[in-house]
Amino acid sequence: MRVAKPGPDRGHAWRPYNRSSMALARDRCVCLRKLDYSETSQILLLLGREHGLLRVIAKGAHRRTKAGASKFDGGLDLLDVGDAVFTFDPARELNTLTEWGLREGHLELRRSLRAMYLAQYAAELIALLFQEHDPHPALFDSLVKTLPEMATPRAEETFLAFQLDLLRESGYLPELGHCGECGLPAGADEYAYFSADRGGVVCRNCEGTVPDRLSLDARLLRLVQGVLRLPREGANGSASASPPLRLPRLTRYQTDPINRLLAVHVQHTLGRRLRMAQYVLEGAG
Repeated sequence: MRVAKPGPDRGHAWRPYNRSSMALARDRCVCLRKLDYSETSQILLLLGREHGLLRVIAKGAHRRTKAGASKFDGGLDLLDVGDAVFTFDPARELNTLTEWGLREGHLELRRSLRAMYLAQYAAELIALLFQEHDPHPALFDSLVKTLPEMATPRAEETFLAFQLDLLRESGYLPELGHCGECGLPAGADEYAYFSADRGGVVCRNCEGTVPDRLSLDARLLRLVQGVLRLPREGANGSASASPPLRLPRLTRYQTDPINRLLAVHVQHTLGRRLRMAQYVLEGAG
């Protein structure tokens, strides 16, 4: 079927789409997810400091000129931090990345499988728990500061602190201070329990009425409560979602049970499995 072009009596003449007419935005970003779209292009999920989660396509990301140059330096990798230039229209599902200047590639992070698992798990949680175009600058700063720390001997406590801050910032932090049944303070007894259905901890007196309860060492519960009470170091010395100033040195023996319960809570709340949780908890007793 042929469609007549609009004439003077049919309204405005048709105009071709011009990408250059769209507004360009700049932001410091972290690459949370990538998908090779073609031999030369990538679809990316970025976390921008000022723009929040962004879905963009990097056309020609793998393409290089005869001189060897590329506006994306050969493509973006997971967890890269860079300065991005992109078209920005919140109504569009997919904007276009036009430039990328790499700031940090986290080479040390990539030399440790455990560190990569923790970092990718953090990226997955951010992608699932936040809405697009909803900026959280303090959380972005915390992520940028936390990523290199995951490649050090302090990886376990650093990740735990970031995870707790992330859950608190997103509104998904379970109730860890009071029993989800009776409301009394939790953690004083020798025994404690956790219920995803009740949204947090359950005291010893109420555990019999909670079918999905999971045992939790009360010492670990008190440890988490202590981490949540620690002051946070902001850019101006004010409280923010940055890692705590003083974290106790922790091992997987301490953090794995906590990570497992938090994963159970998030999966129950979202109604879906967390892909990276199995790798983070791999080998846990």
